[in-house]
Amino acid sequence: MGLTSNTVLALAVLAAVAFFAATIWLWPRLAARRPRAVIGRVGLLLATQLALFASLGLAANKSFLFYGSWADLLGQEQEMGVVVDHSADSKDIKVVSTQRPDVPGGTRPAAAGQIQKVVVAGEKSGITSPAYVYLPPEYFQPAYAKKTFPAAVVLTGYPGTAENLLKGLKYPRTAYQQAKDGKMQPMILVMLRPTVAPPQDTECVDIPGGPRTETFFADDLPAAVSETYRVGTQPRNWGFMGNSTGGYCALKIALHHPDRYAAGAGLSAYYKAAEDVTTGDLFHGNKKARNRADLLWSLDHLPQGKSSFLVTTSRHGEGNLKGTLGFIGKVKAPARVSSITLDSGGHNFNTWNREIAPALVWLSGRLRAA
Repeated sequence: MGLTSNTVLALAVLAAVAFFAATIWLWPRLAARRPRAVIGRVGLLLATQLALFASLGLAANKSFLFYGSWADLLGQEQEMGVVVDHSADSKDIKVVSTQRPDVPGGTRPAAAGQIQKVVVAGEKSGITSPAYVYLPPEYFQPAYAKKTFPAAVVLTGYPGTAENLLKGLKYPRTAYQQAKDGKMQPMILVMLRPTVAPPQDTECVDIPGGPRTETFFADDLPAAVSETYRVGTQPRNWGFMGNSTGGYCALKIALHHPDRYAAGAGLSAYYKAAEDVTTGDLFHGNKKARNRADLLWSLDHLPQGKSSFLVTTSRHGEGNLKGTLGFIGKVKAPARVSSITLDSGGHNFNTWNREIAPALVWLSGRLRAA
């Protein structure tokens, strides 16, 4: 039974109810001051509280998908590794499996589209990472057989999983519906987590002597996708978006690499690389690299390209309002900036689900097919 299954949650709730009922029923028998009675009361109280906390934790995890599996919760990888050959004629993307999106159309890709689980091997960075690629229905339709599509890299937050983008944030379903309604053009979505070198939170920077995460996202990923799918290689063909850490990464990569990405959308983003126990020493004393990872500093001190930016915040509930206003005020031509400001909304899936549809429409309007 999976960590996010209804059965596990139901069993935890039943256990909490059973322990509560047992406590009420047995309490009179355990009212004495004898050691066995005291131990019994303590045991029942602890068991009831543990079952209650487990139920609440499982319910929260099922809603927000902080962890996708027991192995993920315990810091272990569940799946066996996939061997990627690096011969001269091999591609940098290997398709592992396929699945249908949660949309009408049955199993026909030409009607519902397709989600491909892939492994991406970064040629320059040396990083290998799993990802999901959403191909819209038009990708499989004869009328589009010789046409290319714009693409967007989509990142979840840390320590989220790529499955969050499919189940909790529903990117494929939202993109499908917005395209069907004529609000956006069909786009390919490349969905993964920013932690491409787990368990370290690399904040999408190239760490001296460590993972070259920025190189992976800025160079390797778009090159590999363009080689495998019908996506162009020009900046106008590529966008980047994400939430929380993924939002920071989206803005950072689009800001520093306008030659690769024409647009970046940061949902509830922060604007300076985190440095804590999850990141370790990202910059090894390099002040220039630390400053560059501060987006507000970069806007003040580095040339701004032609990238477009979308930032989101809320007047009540988000901690990034001040930083977002600062970012908006520092963007100068030829760059452009747009924003979504909710009256209230916390740092959670409910808030981001209110922003994803308009953000995808905005991103679509900044990109072009090759």
